Amino acid sequence: MSGENDLIKLYSGRILALAAEIPHLDRLDAPNATVKKRAPLCGSTVTVDVKLRDGRISEFGQDVKACALGQASASVVGNAVIGATRAQVETARDQLTAMLKKDGPAPDAPFDGLEVLMPARDYKNRHASILLALDATSEAMEQAEQANCA
Repeated sequence: MSGENDLIKLYSGRILALAAEIPHLDRLDAPNATVKKRAPLCGSTVTVDVKLRDGRISEFGQDVKACALGQASASVVGNAVIGATRAQVETARDQLTAMLKKDGPAPDAPFDGLEVLMPARDYKNRHASILLALDATSEAMEQAEQANCA
């Protein structure tokens, strides 16, 4: 029963509120790049569209089909990503990975809202879903930059 109570605590009101209010759910017309990522263990998917201007995300769209934790992560990313550079997105991705897998601190601003997902550290089967939004955004930015769209 204790494991079940822990799981209930994991899905806090804050996480559920974020999951219910994911920004930028409209896909972009003519994005510079689109990347779809899937978490094989749970089947969660996130598809990200980006447009870049001067090396920063100027427009962002996402389609999120994930558990509440993946949705909460996508919500935080969506709220923070406009104006972000690829370096900031990759740093946030690396910091989120360290937070989940190595008990590291929460990612730096503007992605510090991902701190809400610290309780998911103990649920390794949820880590891939939580990382989808940043993984897809990072890869989309890389593709857009390689196509000289930055």
